[in-house]
Amino acid sequence: MHTDVIAQLAGGIGLFLLGMMLMTEGLRLAAGHTLRDVLAKSTATTLRGLLSGAFITALVQASGAVTVATIGFVNAGLMQLKQAVTIIYGSNVGTTMTAWLVVAIGLEFDIEALALPMVALGMVLKLVGNQTKAALGEALAGFGVFFLGLNILQSTFGDMSAQVNLAEYAGDGWASRLIFVGIGFGLTFLMQSSSAAMALTLTAAAGGVVPLADAACIVIGANVGTTSTAVLATLGATANARRVAAAHVVFNLVTGVVAFLIMPWLLQGLLWGTQALGGDQDIAAILALFHTCFNILGILLLLPFTTPLVNALEKRFCSREDDQARPRYLDDTLVKTPVLAMHALLKELDRIGEHTQRMIISILSAEGRGNEQILLQEQESLQRLVVAVGEFGSHIQREHLPESLDHLLPEALRISRYYQEMGELALQLSRQQAELKAIEVQDLAKQVASYRSAVVDLVEAALGIQEIDADACTQALQGLQKEYQSLKSALLKAGVTEQVAVRQMVLHLDVLSDIRRMSEQAQKSASYRARVARYMREEIPVPVSEEETSSEKSPVVEEEKESQSTPEDLARKLAEHTEKT
Repeated sequence: MHTDVIAQLAGGIGLFLLGMMLMTEGLRLAAGHTLRDVLAKSTATTLRGLLSGAFITALVQASGAVTVATIGFVNAGLMQLKQAVTIIYGSNVGTTMTAWLVVAIGLEFDIEALALPMVALGMVLKLVGNQTKAALGEALAGFGVFFLGLNILQSTFGDMSAQVNLAEYAGDGWASRLIFVGIGFGLTFLMQSSSAAMALTLTAAAGGVVPLADAACIVIGANVGTTSTAVLATLGATANARRVAAAHVVFNLVTGVVAFLIMPWLLQGLLWGTQALGGDQDIAAILALFHTCFNILGILLLLPFTTPLVNALEKRFCSREDDQARPRYLDDTLVKTPVLAMHALLKELDRIGEHTQRMIISILSAEGRGNEQILLQEQESLQRLVVAVGEFGSHIQREHLPESLDHLLPEALRISRYYQEMGELALQLSRQQAELKAIEVQDLAKQVASYRSAVVDLVEAALGIQEIDADACTQALQGLQKEYQSLKSALLKAGVTEQVAVRQMVLHLDVLSDIRRMSEQAQKSASYRARVARYMREEIPVPVSEEETSSEKSPVVEEEKESQSTPEDLARKLAEHTEKT
């Protein structure tokens, strides 16, 4: 081949890949919540899961995007693993739409007459439209570039047919066919796009460069090669991500092996069928039909074994998930789809909230010093999770974050900060309580115990995984603030009347002050969690919250600085005076 032919081939592949990237990215951004809703509501049954997987993959022209979205739903708890597996099955059928697109449009019409107006219209929408229209414009321009690349490939292979004929190098044995399967796998692996490999194969076969049987082997290899994208995307990912990728690998490998074994008979049957129906034996159409048929056959073969497959996968990849210091739901493969990434982030925040809740309740219920080594480990785990949430949030921020989610990310990160502060207070409380002595004044001791118990109730309501009632948490905090003021006055009086040692009175006031701060952090986290959850559930805009001041005022409950600080100051002065005398 001449250098200019190689350059045209490389340029055509490059344009094709660029078009696929723009098209997939634009459709994904334009879909937004719609993609989430369709997948979440279309998996109630196995059949609906298969159909939704096929339909959405055909729509966005990228099985990888659907796989990533599916992983996100499993991570976020919106979808069971079995439902995700059925979507993976369906997406393998949906990805065959690229071949039919090439057959229906790419090889029959004047591509440039269709592609160039699409690019022009797409860029107009990209430049002057709002975010949704700009995303659709990007997708439309991607379609145009896709077809331009296809046009170059078609003309290049047409010129190559007179110079190169791979039939001369092809044999009749299984080894020769395996080589062409390897070529298909290699093309998909190098370009990270089975659609590009399929378009390349169809245009080469239509141009007479590759014989039908060898092209079919390349199609099989390209279909198996899609698993490389899933495997690479889940390196270092969550357990759920690896389970979904494993299901993808199993399906494609089994389907590829079966298609390879029956390929001669299946091709012959398709040729005979098209001839019997009076249709043209178009090689590209035969290959597209072959691709669709063996994927449907794979579904029919594996569907009865889906439940055992899911049970086996759920027993795998558990070591990291069992480590409480490692994120369970944060997966970098979700970052490209901000809506799903936010769901995973909120799911991880729920997990951190449970972790923080356990720490606080164990300290407040003990009224003494816990095992400091265990508490330090739990605090370190909490810190690592909070850092992971912050890094994941930074990754989301670098992407094209929709306007509707722009204010949501800072509020989610603020929740993690509250959890971190509560964890630090729990560790500090454990050390302070080691020096406390029991209050001998019975009524005062009961009042302190009641206050601690009420704070435990608030923490359970604010940090649990159940739906948050922010108003109830706010009302509970308001009651606790009044009870706290009453307790401080009672403790101060007990210290002055020497019913409680002054040193112990000061220690109890310090402990109660930290518990109060803890209750305020819990209420703040509940308020923001409810706001964020309401938006994600109902898709209604949440007004941007005002920046909190350096004194960390609650958005609902204002502190009465003078009334809360003066008794403590008086108590410390009294303690200092007592020590001097």
